[in-house]
Amino acid sequence: MTRLRGGAALAAAMVFAGSTLAGCEGLAPPADGGGPSGSGVPAAGDGRAVNPLDNPDGTKPGLAAITSTADRARARAVIEKVATKGRGPRTGYERDEFGYAWKDSAPRDVPFSHNGCDSRNDLLKRDGEDLRFRSGSDCVVMALTLNDPYTGKVIEWTKSGATKVQIDHVMPLSYDWQMGASRWTKDKRESIANDPLNLVPVDGPANSAKGDSGPASWLPPNKTIRCSYSVRFAQVSLKYDLPVTAADKEMMLRQCAG
Repeated sequence: MTRLRGGAALAAAMVFAGSTLAGCEGLAPPADGGGPSGSGVPAAGDGRAVNPLDNPDGTKPGLAAITSTADRARARAVIEKVATKGRGPRTGYERDEFGYAWKDSAPRDVPFSHNGCDSRNDLLKRDGEDLRFRSGSDCVVMALTLNDPYTGKVIEWTKSGATKVQIDHVMPLSYDWQMGASRWTKDKRESIANDPLNLVPVDGPANSAKGDSGPASWLPPNKTIRCSYSVRFAQVSLKYDLPVTAADKEMMLRQCAG
C-alpha cells in the first residue's frame, strides 16, 4: 500500500472527511412542509405566478407566495371580510348540479367563457409553461411544464398522463353546496365551477388528498403559499357571497399572521 506523507496525507484526510459529512447530510429528513428536497424532483419557484392580491379576477397565472409584512396585512384584511356559519348537510349534492365539467358556455361574465376553449384547457394555458398544442389547435394542450404551487414541484405533464395534473376548485364545489350554493340558480353554480378565480392546475395526488376540505382540515403541503391559498379562498368566498366555517376563517388568518 502506498503511504502518503505530510501535506498529501492531510489533503486526503480532508477529502475523506468532506465526503463522509456529505453522506451524513443526505440522511437528514427534509424540512416539514417545504419543497420536495431530497425527492429527486426539482423544486419550483414562483415562475410566472402572480400574487393573488394583485390578481383579483384570477385571469393571471398561479399563486405566488405572499411574503412582505405589508402584503400579509393586506391579506388578513381581505380574509377578515369573510362571513362565517356552520357547514350544512351534503344532501342532494352532485357534480352535475354545477353544470357539465369544464364547459365553455358558463355565463358570459365569467372570464374566458365563450372563447372557443373549455375551462380546463384555459387554465392549463394560463398557468403552464412550454405549452405544446394538438396539431392544428391553439386550445387543446398536449404537454406543458407546471410550477405546482401546492407541492412546490416542477411537473412535466403530457395529456397521455392527464390525471398527473388536475384542476382544483380552491373552494370545493361540495363545500359551496353545503355553505349555500344548494339554493343558487343553475347559472350561478356554473359560474363558480368555471371561474378562473376558483381554479388552479395542481399536482393530482395533492388535489385528491384535499377532497372537499376547507382550510381547517387541509392546506397545501408547500407552506410558502399557504397565505396565498387562504387569500384565494377568501376572494372566492367574497365574490360569491359564500360564508366559510369559523374554524376555516381562523386557520386562514393564521396563515397570514406576522
